[in-house]
Amino acid sequence: MPITPYLRSRVFEPDTIRAMGVAFEKACRSLGLSLTPDAMTESVARVIVELAEAGETDAERLYRRVLAHFGNPG
Repeated sequence: MPITPYLRSRVFEPDTIRAMGVAFEKACRSLGLSLTPDAMTESVARVIVELAEAGETDAERLYRRVLAHFGNPG
């Protein structure tokens, strides 16, 4: 499942959206989540969107920061 449904009309550069998608899928796998719409995957997406809005655009840093947010150091 791509991250785009969670962007809710927010606008990002295409490269940032790609990085967010990579981080989202990788984080969900690391956290043992399936890529289906549910509360936990939505929480992961929300954190990634917030980080990207704050200026983080690197997929690996997004991934590590979202894992840290959920208490998993990766």
